[in-house]
Amino acid sequence: MPETSLFQSFFLIFTGAAVVASLALWGRQPLLVAYIALGCLLGPSVFGLVDNVALMAEMSSIGIVFLLFLLGLDMQPQALISVLRKATFVGFISCAVFLALGYGIGRVFGFTSIESWVIGMAMMFSSTIIGIKLLPTTVLHHKHLGEMMVGLLLFQDFVAITCLMILLSGSTGTVDFARLGISFAALPLLVGFSWAAVRYVLQPLLAKFDRFHEYVFLLALGWCLGLAELAEVVGLSREIGAFIAGITLATSPISQYIALSLKPLRDFFLILFFFSLGAQFNLDMVPEIAVPALVAASAVLIIKPVVFRYLLGQQSERKILAWDIGFRLGQISEFSLLIAFLAASQQLIGSKASHLIQATAILTFLVSSYIVVLNFPNPIAIKDHLRRD
Repeated sequence: MPETSLFQSFFLIFTGAAVVASLALWGRQPLLVAYIALGCLLGPSVFGLVDNVALMAEMSSIGIVFLLFLLGLDMQPQALISVLRKATFVGFISCAVFLALGYGIGRVFGFTSIESWVIGMAMMFSSTIIGIKLLPTTVLHHKHLGEMMVGLLLFQDFVAITCLMILLSGSTGTVDFARLGISFAALPLLVGFSWAAVRYVLQPLLAKFDRFHEYVFLLALGWCLGLAELAEVVGLSREIGAFIAGITLATSPISQYIALSLKPLRDFFLILFFFSLGAQFNLDMVPEIAVPALVAASAVLIIKPVVFRYLLGQQSERKILAWDIGFRLGQISEFSLLIAFLAASQQLIGSKASHLIQATAILTFLVSSYIVVLNFPNPIAIKDHLRRD
C-alpha cells in the first residue's frame, strides 16, 4: 500500500473530524472523544489509512504551544505571581501523593521498581489541554479558577522537566545535576529577556504598525514560536517559553486582538493532537494492560479530585471552587505520554508499562472530558446552561 501523502492525511483527518464532530454533537457527546476515536480508527491499529502518525504527533505539539501562549495573553503578571505562591504548596504535596500512588499500582501488578517509579512520574501531572481547553475565560469566577489552575500546571511543568532530565540521564545511571541547575537558572534570564524584548522592540513595532493586521499576526506568531524554541534550547520546555511570551505581551493594548487571531490556528493543531493520541495507541496491547489500566485510570479519576479538593481547601479556597479545580485536573497529562515514550526509548521500561501509561492517559482524558463537559461550565458544553466561552 503506497504511503499516505501529507495532503491525503489532512484530508482524512479533517474531513473525518468534521463528520465525527457532527455525529458527536448530534449525539450530545464531547468533541475531544470523537477526535481520539477517529485517530484509533484511521491509525495503524485499525484501518491504517493515516500512516505518518509520528509526523502528525510532532505537528500537533504546536497546538499546546499556542494554547499556553493564548493563556499567557489572558493573564496579568501580578496575578500569576500571587497564585504561584499558593500553587507551590498544593503542587508539592499532590505530586508526592500521585507519585506514591502510581508506584504502588505498578508494584501491585508486577512491574519492576524502575517501571513503577516511571508510572508514578506519569501519574503526577494533569493535562494542560483538557484543563485549559474546557475552561471558560469570560466569567469572573472562572478567571480566578483559571489563574489557580495555571499556577498548578506551571508548577507541574517544572516537575515534569526535572523528571524528563532524570530519564534522559537513565542510560548513564547518573543524574546530570549541572544541566538541571543551568535549566532552572535560565528561567529568570528568559523572563528578563522576554520583558525587555516586549518593552523595547515589540511594543514600539506594534504601536507603529498596528493597522496592518497581517503584520500583527506574523509578529505575534514569530514571538510565540521564537521564545518557545529559545526556552527549549536553554533546557526548559517550549510550553513554558510560549507562556512567558504570552504573559509578557499581556499588557499590550492589542493583546486580546492577538488572542482572537490565533485561536483558529490553535484549534487546528489541537485537533491533530487528539487524533494522533488515538492513532499512536496499539490496540493489540489491550488484553495485556486492560486490568492495570482500568485500575490506574479509576484511581486517578477518583483520587485526584479528592486530593486537590482537600489541599485547595487548606489554602482557603471555597469548597465549590476546590471541587471544580479538582475535577478539571482529574486526569494525567501530555507530559505523561512524553515520559512513557522517553522511558521506553531509554529502555528503562518495557512495552507493557509504556502502553499502560498511554491507556491510562486516554481513559482519563475521555472520562474527565465527560465529567467536565456534562457537569461544569465550559465552552463546548452540550447543555445550554453550562456553555460558557
